[in-house]
Amino acid sequence: MKSKLKVQLLQYTPEPEKTVACAAKLCYSGSDLDDIMNGLTEEKVDSFLNMLVEIGHESPIEHVSFTFGIEGVSRSLLAQLTRHRIASYSVRSQRYVREGQFEYIMPKEIEAVDEARELFVQAMEQDQKYYNQLADILMEKHFKTFISEGKDEKEARKLAEKKAIEDARYVLPNACETKLVVTMNARSLLNFFRHRCCERAQWEIRELAVQMLKLVREVAPSLFRYAGPGCLKGPCPEGKMSCGKMAEKRDFFRSL
Repeated sequence: MKSKLKVQLLQYTPEPEKTVACAAKLCYSGSDLDDIMNGLTEEKVDSFLNMLVEIGHESPIEHVSFTFGIEGVSRSLLAQLTRHRIASYSVRSQRYVREGQFEYIMPKEIEAVDEARELFVQAMEQDQKYYNQLADILMEKHFKTFISEGKDEKEARKLAEKKAIEDARYVLPNACETKLVVTMNARSLLNFFRHRCCERAQWEIRELAVQMLKLVREVAPSLFRYAGPGCLKGPCPEGKMSCGKMAEKRDFFRSL
């Protein structure tokens, strides 16, 4: 069953931009903790944030974080996402949760060609079939073992299923859909957007990055005003591998 990307901003630091401005104010003024929040009007908050961008002082923005709920993404995307190490991840386990009828992500290039789409769906159905067969065979084996060790039937069945799907999952494809919760601080998010909003990023994680950027701009527009691929400010960092669409990408992300 084909799955669709869904992203929600579950939680974030209250008044994120004011929190960042507060941290920056401590760095650049003689304010004491008792009055550090005083006088932080919208104009002054925006001024502090613009100053941080101009001078490249990013450490104050680490004080705010954003937590996303994500579903309708592939295990292939998960492998790329977790390369962003300054983050916290909680992922639905294939070891503890049986894939009774797994959903999958179909690349658009495959979906656009009838022959390719049919072949892809057949592969997913076969994977499901083999997964179920392996899980059943292994469960029967482990069930007998646990019974012979003196476990009662209910406990033996529970333990056997866990042990069975632990190994049966190896036949599942990269396309298999997963769900996760991820938390990043704002500095890590800016780095994530810089790399994954780029046209050269893989299509699935690029779509995820754009959706995440839309959500954080709604609650912290000044903080993420210049967020996006590296070409938004200055030349394309990809050099000879540039997509050549810098003007188009700048227009897209500035109007996002």
